[in-house]
Amino acid sequence: MTALVVAVAPALPLHTAGKYVAGAYIVFVALLLIYVAIMGIRLRRTERDLVELGRELDRRRDADSGRDLEPVP
Repeated sequence: MTALVVAVAPALPLHTAGKYVAGAYIVFVALLLIYVAIMGIRLRRTERDLVELGRELDRRRDADSGRDLEPVP
């Protein structure tokens, strides 16, 4: 009998639960925005590192192009 009452009755009355639902959505959206910002920062940093590595590789190829040495792996 008590299980039926718990299943039918909400945990909080609807007029007070609205604040908690809105708060939960705000927290969720804030965490989602923070996650997207962190991923954007990491992506930008990774792209910058890849460009830097490409330039270093070009410099090494240019420096080694005049020599008959094997490139260093």
